[in-house]
Amino acid sequence: MAQKVVHFPNKQRFELKAGPGEPAILSYHSRGEAMVMDHTFVPVAMRGQGIAAIITHDALLEARRLGWKVVPDCSYVENYIQRNPEFSDVLYRSDA
Repeated sequence: MAQKVVHFPNKQRFELKAGPGEPAILSYHSRGEAMVMDHTFVPVAMRGQGIAAIITHDALLEARRLGWKVVPDCSYVENYIQRNPEFSDVLYRSDA
């Protein structure tokens, strides 16, 4: 995919635009010291192409780069981290 994921901190979301229409998004909000990834959305025309995995992967890389600890409040993000344990280091742990 030639398009790249763009982080919009002012909107608290990551976007991936791949063609006309609305972008795929992964939104988040802050909760204390944690970054809560709360929603992924892929437009119907973009589904079935691995877009949710791309945007989640890049959002987790950005969280790691920024030193954020993530709470996966979106089932897709939670499942993605379970399938890709190399991102377990970015998970928020209340006992840490």
